Amino acid sequence: MKQISGTVTSKGQLVIPAELRRKNGIRAGTRVHFLEDELGRIVLQPVSEEYIDRLMGCLAGGNMLQTWLVQHRREGKKDKF
Repeated sequence: MKQISGTVTSKGQLVIPAELRRKNGIRAGTRVHFLEDELGRIVLQPVSEEYIDRLMGCLAGGNMLQTWLVQHRREGKKDKF
């Protein structure tokens, strides 16, 4: 695993290094999820069409996808990313 550092601004905003933005298709307006594990590590996951496509395959057999769609719509978001 490669380690790259970023900087948090005085407003709590995180600067993501350009190399990671390019590699992961992160641009202005890209939504991200922050996940915290039991050790306190924080994982930043870009929510892109590629990520959603991978999730669709994992969730297709259960009702988790439907729950996610209902929550997503409740927050006033469109289904297209």
